[in-house]
Order: sequence, then structure tokens, then C-alpha cells
Amino acid sequence: KTNVMFLKTHKTASSTVLNIMFRFAERYNLTVALPAGQLVHLGYPKTFLAHFVEGFQTIGQHYNIMCNHLRFNLSEVQKVMAVNTFYFSILRNPIPLLESSYVYYKDNVPAFRISKDVNEYLTSPTKYYRSADYKQNIYARNIMWFDFGYDNNAEDNKEYTQEVLKEIEQNFHLILIADYFDESMILLKHALCWDLDDVIYFKLNSRSQDTVQTLTPESEERIKEWCSLDWKLYLHFNQSFWRRIEETIGLEELEKEVNHLRMRQKELMETCLSDQEAVMKDHIKNKALLPFQSGAANILGYNLKQALDNRTLRTCQKMVMPELQYTSHLYAVQHP
Repeated sequence: KTNVMFLKTHKTASSTVLNIMFRFAERYNLTVALPAGQLVHLGYPKTFLAHFVEGFQTIGQHYNIMCNHLRFNLSEVQKVMAVNTFYFSILRNPIPLLESSYVYYKDNVPAFRISKDVNEYLTSPTKYYRSADYKQNIYARNIMWFDFGYDNNAEDNKEYTQEVLKEIEQNFHLILIADYFDESMILLKHALCWDLDDVIYFKLNSRSQDTVQTLTPESEERIKEWCSLDWKLYLHFNQSFWRRIEETIGLEELEKEVNHLRMRQKELMETCLSDQEAVMKDHIKNKALLPFQSGAANILGYNLKQALDNRTLRTCQKMVMPELQYTSHLYAVQHP
């Protein structure tokens, strides 16, 4: 399948998925719906409109891949993407998700800025969180719900949440789970009829362990209440994820393919990387490969081996290229 729309959610390993999508687009010479005016996202946090895409007036419905951040709006996405487009997204357990958001967006989000640390924030979120500042505070509550186009401050009542879950099921062919990333990649490969090298990846936009704040058990429970819409979203699609695996691949075959993926990944790391792993921002030698840094997070990157032949170098560069640099690169290729 070459017409694919990926709804890139926040702090869910979605930058790694974006890199997979970009490399696939280049490999098969596909057209990516890039943000208009060389922005990095498609109008986010505004609800998506077709004209947020570069060249939409002239290209119309002839894009193959859409995967930069946007706030989902089906009718407008359909103006850009072909009728037979495959829609998928990714979710993550809201407990580590909120901690990750907190550290990453600490300086930008009013609710986070004025609290000392994530546990203090969660002791009484309403003390720090003003829904009136919702545009700045979206990362502080039910961020996935918001990314899917819904009100992240909506009241959590059963009828409403059931309706939304049903709508998401109708709009998306597949929802992956970041907590089972390798399993997700195998499921995606099967759903799209891609080959293993199309879903191989190096982890991008991850941060160093020393910036992770440890949540207390009380905080973990509070996240389930405070982000109850995200929690329900996650539980629902975590179940359907495993159901889908059992129906289409089977757990035994899944394990085999996951091992295969990890072996191939290790092989590529040995080929490409001088350190065999991600390194701290200060240790990245080629500044062109430095990922965007945010908040109190130390975003890791990679050093490539010296003296790689041209073809290998290109492959390796693409695998470690951070999101902003890759978006600019595609922009130069598609809109010279």
C-alpha cells in the first residue's frame, strides 16, 4: 500500500514512525503532504484544514503519504488523500506519556511551568491547569484525545466515550501501541504489505534516562483519573491491538518476526553507528544530525561511522535523520 495517512500523536514514539514513513516515501518516489510555508506541522494545534498542505491548490488529491503532526479532521484530510488511503495511528500508555510530556514541554506549558515536578503537578492538577489556556495546556491533559480531534477537557461520560471510540474505529484501519513498538511494526508491515526493511528503524527523539522523573504510585493512579479519556482510549485499543495480532499473525509467528526485526536492526546499527547506540546531545559530532532539544529533556542522537561507502552512508543518514531536518530535506526535493 502506498497511500497512507499516519496520525502522528505526541510523545508516543511517533517521530520514529515518521522517519519510517519518510524513508518509504523516498524509496518508492512518493509524494508527501508537507506543511505549507515550511512549517514543521500541519497547522497544529488548529484543527487540520486542507490548505495547511504545501501545494494543495495545484496537487489536489494526489498525495501518497501524510504523517506530520496535525489535529485530526477526517473531511479535510480526505480532500488531500486518495479514496483508498490506509489510516493508522499510535497510542501510548498515558502514565509514562504524561511524565514524558511534562519533561519535554516543561517550559512551554503553563500548567507544567509553575509546578516543581511531575508529582507535585499531579497532587492537584486543577491548581495548575486552567482550561481557558487550553491551547497552551493541551499537553497537560488527554493529549491523545486532543490529537484525534476531540475535546480534551470533555466530561468523561460513558455514552460520549463509547461514541468517540466507535468513530475512531471507523476512521482508522489500525491503531498501534508504542509500549509494544516492535510488535506494532510487524503488525504494520502485514497490514500494509511492506517488507521488513520498510519498517526497520533506529529509535528517534528519545531522551536520556537521567531526565526521567519517577512517578509515585499515587501519581500513577491520579493520571488514570486526570487523563481518563486517554486512559479509556488506550485500554480500548490495547485490547483490539492484541486481538488483531491473534487474528492475523498469531503470537508464535509474531515472536519470530520480532526477533528477525531486532536482528536486522542490530546488523544495521553495527554497519552505521560508531557508538552502537544513541548518544547525549553534547556527544553528537555532526551538528546537522542534532535533534531538536526541548524543555528539560536531553534528546539523544547518533554518530555515524566514518568512511562508509556512498550508498551505505545515504541509508544510514536517513535512518538517523531527525524530524525537522528530514522534513526540510523532503521540502527541498518536492518543492525546489
